[in-house]
Amino acid sequence: MCGQNIDMIRPTQRIQDFGFWGLFVVKMSPALTVLKLSLLLYCVSELGAIRLQSSPQANGGWITTELEETVSLTCLVEAGDPEKELEWFRNGALVKLQEGNRLEQSSLCINPVFKEDNSAIFTCQLRTDASSNASVQLDVLFPPELSGHDTVLVEEDSDTVLTCNIHANPQVNVTWLRDEAELDMESGGYVLSQSATEARLSIYKIKRSLHQGTYSCVTLSSKYGKITKSFQLTVEDKTMKFPLGPIIAGVVVVFFTVVLAFISRWNRIKQCCK
Repeated sequence: MCGQNIDMIRPTQRIQDFGFWGLFVVKMSPALTVLKLSLLLYCVSELGAIRLQSSPQANGGWITTELEETVSLTCLVEAGDPEKELEWFRNGALVKLQEGNRLEQSSLCINPVFKEDNSAIFTCQLRTDASSNASVQLDVLFPPELSGHDTVLVEEDSDTVLTCNIHANPQVNVTWLRDEAELDMESGGYVLSQSATEARLSIYKIKRSLHQGTYSCVTLSSKYGKITKSFQLTVEDKTMKFPLGPIIAGVVVVFFTVVLAFISRWNRIKQCCK
């Protein structure tokens, strides 16, 4: 849960501390070496050190969480002037903070965590010195949204594409089955394609004897195990399709031919009617 005087924000991400270190290899007297080292440490302490606390705890700059969970971040000034103002950034964009959530200590709360929060980077820094900062990045775990049983009706000799959403963290391995058996890629007219979010099975020149059946998109991950979505592909007889365009054109030509013929014989028709 998030407490009072904490800025609420929906998206979240990873933390990584950046230090300020110096290495000097020079020939000098011991006294001079001590003096220079003291001056260096003094300058570093005056900059103000930033420390970032989180719940859940960060590991190597990353916070691992799951959908609908809550992540809280707290930024602390450990050295220098405690009255220095803090500011937060999410993926480089400034986060608007409350007035009482800027000096010495500043907190953010991400509640709940969504898919869009995955890999977002939060950075806390001194407003007057961006080099004094700390960052954290979210690793949001979520399964692919696969469920249910779709019915697909197609005609023989037509084409179709079966698609399943495989967007997940961690990423999943995908296998396509037909009637619980692996696809015959050589003679089946199948083409597989895949992106980070979708897996597609394209089927060309569909034949009832070869393609009708139940297709399964099966995903496997170390976190969520096996998840399956099924498609019942039913192949119908090919219907005769009339060339509607040429038929309409022919009707129009016949109509105007009749009209012109009627007009050209109008005088004779008038004489016959007298």
